[in-house]
Amino acid sequence: MSGHTHFVCAECGQKNRIAEGKPAAAAKCGACKAPLFDGHPHDLDEARLQRIAAGDDLPVLVDVWAPWCGPCRMMAPAFEQAAKTLAGEVRLVKVNGDNAPGLMQAYGIQGIPTMLLLKDGKLVNRVSGAMAAGQIVQWTRQSLAA
Repeated sequence: MSGHTHFVCAECGQKNRIAEGKPAAAAKCGACKAPLFDGHPHDLDEARLQRIAAGDDLPVLVDVWAPWCGPCRMMAPAFEQAAKTLAGEVRLVKVNGDNAPGLMQAYGIQGIPTMLLLKDGKLVNRVSGAMAAGQIVQWTRQSLAA
């Protein structure tokens, strides 16, 4: 590797690099000064998701949800907790499927919540249905280890 790790800011979309060995958890965006990792999943639109999925050196776990979906709302605290557990290993983000028809079509999503695990912009694994935080963490780690 080049001695740097690359991350796209979820707030402004700017690509940042962090020298290897420096803690990513403390890093801030060079453009907008927002923390690159704050332990919370960010709500993204399709364009920002594509930029992060293609530009981050970390895998990206996407929760495709909708505000009217009961199981989605039930899973939200678990996804939040999983984001804290997986911080530094995987970036967790949320995309409202109602506002992302291209994403829904591209991945053939017909039911929500659906989680997509992306690495280097490519789908590694997917799962539908609400999960507890421990299940999300375990599924993510197992999917990446396979």
